[in-house]
Amino acid sequence: MRVFVAGASGAIGKPLVRQLLAAGHEVTGMTRRQERAEEIRAAGAEAVVCDAFDAPGLQEAVAAARPEAVVHALTALPQRYNPKDDYLAATNRVRVEGTRNLVAAAQAAGAQRVVAESIAFAYRPEGEWVKSEEAPLFTSVPGRFGTTFGAVAELERQVLEAEGVEGVVLRFGWLYGPGTYYDRGGQQADEVMKRRLPIVGEGTGTFSFVHVDDAAAAIVAALERGAPGTYNVVDDEPASLRDWVPVYAEALGAKGPRRVPVWLARLVAGRDVAASAVGLRGASNAKAKRELGWEPAHPSWRQGFRDALSPST
Repeated sequence: MRVFVAGASGAIGKPLVRQLLAAGHEVTGMTRRQERAEEIRAAGAEAVVCDAFDAPGLQEAVAAARPEAVVHALTALPQRYNPKDDYLAATNRVRVEGTRNLVAAAQAAGAQRVVAESIAFAYRPEGEWVKSEEAPLFTSVPGRFGTTFGAVAELERQVLEAEGVEGVVLRFGWLYGPGTYYDRGGQQADEVMKRRLPIVGEGTGTFSFVHVDDAAAAIVAALERGAPGTYNVVDDEPASLRDWVPVYAEALGAKGPRRVPVWLARLVAGRDVAASAVGLRGASNAKAKRELGWEPAHPSWRQGFRDALSPST
């Protein structure tokens, strides 16, 4: 299959290109930087330098690749961020405007399927703690989280409602592994090493994680099989904040986390972050396993953190 990967130099894009090539697919990877294009070529794929906001250039690049399928793995996340800042603004634009341009380019090129990256931690914080794909997203929250979740919902709408292509949305859990915030040297790792990722209140916020290699494997599966629609791509063990942070700290060789009241977390990190620490919902991977035939090679963050952060990795 000929596959066009937008975001081929990102945390998911890199292992995805390798896995697609290993599975025998012809791959064209898109990036915004020339030096990243050389890395894509070195992996064995074709590469194109293009900006998702350049609609004519993007349409030309996709058409030249003649893809049977297009992967949308575009984000614009900073390496470092302040949780009180609107650090997701650039990615929100990618999810709305960039998605519009990429879907249009896929349609014009005659691609049969579009597989897009979304998130599995935007579910409304009510009811059961582990959500299936049918649960409503939390798009009515005020403030910047509402803007972000609204952009996620718009990305999904554009992909799923696109005429003439099969739209598949993969809602990924919190990514860990190489190139992520949870990698050694990443922001979350640094925060834990400095004991600045505390257990807030009762620490009941529920996180669903997924290793970047498993996320990439889910994209490969979704290109080859599965009906159009949404799929949670997470590991087998949703985890409360109070459960996973100590294990993560231990894997890093850091001291255990502090405990802080919710009011202090609101003051330091902002209301949205504090609310997530006690109210975030996790996600179920049952549908992806059943319909995509996907199984995570890292079924639990418990061992996954240790493996990803070991000196030999």
